[in-house]
Amino acid sequence: MSVINKAAVLVLWLAAIGLAQKPGQNPPVIPKSGAGNPAAEDISGIYSFLKEGELLQINLEADGVTGNISRHGDMDSDRGVFLDYFFSSASVQGHDVTFATKPVHGMWFEFKGRFDRGKAKDKTEDGYYVLRGTLTEFVTDAAKKTKSQSRETEFKWLAQPDDGTPSAPAKPK
Repeated sequence: MSVINKAAVLVLWLAAIGLAQKPGQNPPVIPKSGAGNPAAEDISGIYSFLKEGELLQINLEADGVTGNISRHGDMDSDRGVFLDYFFSSASVQGHDVTFATKPVHGMWFEFKGRFDRGKAKDKTEDGYYVLRGTLTEFVTDAAKKTKSQSRETEFKWLAQPDDGTPSAPAKPK
């Protein structure tokens, strides 16, 4: 294939990625050559959080770690409202995991711990990975005083579909 043909294929491929995106969606992360994430394993996925229905999402990418916590508000101003706490900083080094979230309504979280393999046989079962460590919850009150509360936690990987399993064919209408 000539250099011109290779360039044309690359341009068409990049255009196809752009067209496949939904409006407002971030572009895909294209790994930098030589770049690598220092995590012992790719623990990207969704984990349980503190209460039923609350989630922790971690995304290992070539140039860092992103994620968020989705949980129900429990203060008077946001009780029952679903809130997203996006990571302000995060890292996964070997098996060590740390993250801090951006404040939402005067509350934010910090976590420091490790991930281990759980009892599940594969990623299609709950508990394939387990994050164990200390979660600290910070709350700033109306008087601008910040209080913190720490606790030992365990967040379990939530089962995710096997990418290698073909999906059911669409039924004709």
